[in-house]
Amino acid sequence: MPYATMPDFGLFNSICHKRLPPGCPVADKYVQECTQNNRILALFKQNKTLLGPWHVCWHEAHHSPKLMDRKIEKKTWTVKRIATFGGIGLFVAFVLYMFIFSDRRSTLIIDRDKITIAEVKRGEFKEFIPQTGTVEPSRTVYLDAIEGGNIKRIVSESGKMLRKGDVILELTNLNRELSVLQQEASFNESINRARETRLNIMRNDLEQRQTLALIDNQLNILGPQYDRQKKLFEKKLISKQEFERTEADYKYNVERRRITYEVYKNDSIDRIRQLRAVTQSEQQMTRSLEGVGKILDNLVIRAPIDGQLSTPHWEIGQAVQTGQRLGQVDIVGSYKVRVPIDELYLPKISVGLPATTDFAGKTYLLKITYIYPTITNGRFEVDMDFDGQTPQGIRRGQSLRMRIELGQASEELLLPVGGFYKDTGGNWVYVLDREDRAVKRNIKLGRKNSENFEVLEGLKPGDRVITSSYENFGNNEVLILK
Repeated sequence: MPYATMPDFGLFNSICHKRLPPGCPVADKYVQECTQNNRILALFKQNKTLLGPWHVCWHEAHHSPKLMDRKIEKKTWTVKRIATFGGIGLFVAFVLYMFIFSDRRSTLIIDRDKITIAEVKRGEFKEFIPQTGTVEPSRTVYLDAIEGGNIKRIVSESGKMLRKGDVILELTNLNRELSVLQQEASFNESINRARETRLNIMRNDLEQRQTLALIDNQLNILGPQYDRQKKLFEKKLISKQEFERTEADYKYNVERRRITYEVYKNDSIDRIRQLRAVTQSEQQMTRSLEGVGKILDNLVIRAPIDGQLSTPHWEIGQAVQTGQRLGQVDIVGSYKVRVPIDELYLPKISVGLPATTDFAGKTYLLKITYIYPTITNGRFEVDMDFDGQTPQGIRRGQSLRMRIELGQASEELLLPVGGFYKDTGGNWVYVLDREDRAVKRNIKLGRKNSENFEVLEGLKPGDRVITSSYENFGNNEVLILK
């Protein structure tokens, strides 16, 4: 076959690869094999040249019965089929995985910078309640007007330091002064009558004593005379008439003394009772007279104790009603704190409970000394005294933030307080299970103070919880943090 009539190389290459069986010998080996079969000799003689190996293979493929077209067995698992079925299997497996194992819970994406995350830790739990108290002097004496009137003179101004008995105000009340004068005159008259009654009783006693003394004197004279005349009469030395007269006088005085003494004894018992009653009446009237005299003293307002005066603004001539509060005197340097507390804590509050407060960078201790029994607008009040050192520089009326402890400290699992509680009621929280995801978890909380909750169930040390408000999270169970 002439070279000029040979097909092009691409066609030959395609035919060679399609027709020759797998493992076709290389060109040199194939030329040798063709030469041995005497088929290439004629080709060499005809063309006078040696064709390329591919031409030889093409020629042999068309002329050699050994290399003619033959049936190629079809493979069951080809690469293409394996790839197809493998892809389908992977797709089915992916669908099954997504259906069985994928997280179908509702999810919300949130900004990490807008939430607060706190770690659950073990620590000392103190159950206490934060309250605000007002500083007051440890002792205050109020100035109330015992008698009404008009301000006559202002002696001491508000803020002045006073000694006990110093005059603060002077009042005037002409009607009251006239009434006092009349009462004093009446009491003086009654006292004088009581004194006259006592004098009459004493005079009667004296008269009875004198009568008894006179009778005794007569008996002292008549007694010996009666004895002598009786002896003389028995000896017939005196007349019977003379003896009888002496005898009669003697027996009369004896009987008279008996009667007079009996009357005196009875009168003495009544006299003692009358004197006691008169004395008591006189003393009572005397005290009343003194009290009436003090009525006018009540028009002068004096300091009851040493301390600092606090009064509203007063003007001379201003009317003051009976019982009206005029001011107060406070002991300086000794303070207490009055604290209003919600009535819900009343069963837990008792005298002696400790508290702490911070002032000027230092912490001070207090304790409850008195609990007021009345409840007003859902709150009751307690008085607290400083236990130990008193803060320097505090003033009456100043507010102090304090923490009142309700029990002994204990080691507990603690969760910091946050805005989540108002949204969940402490029944569940969002807990981070990885750095960028938080899931809802049911928990149980116990006691609370201003800093921590006591964790009873659902959390363990090291858990990180979102403690800020859940208001914008809805009912989503998973939060993705971005």
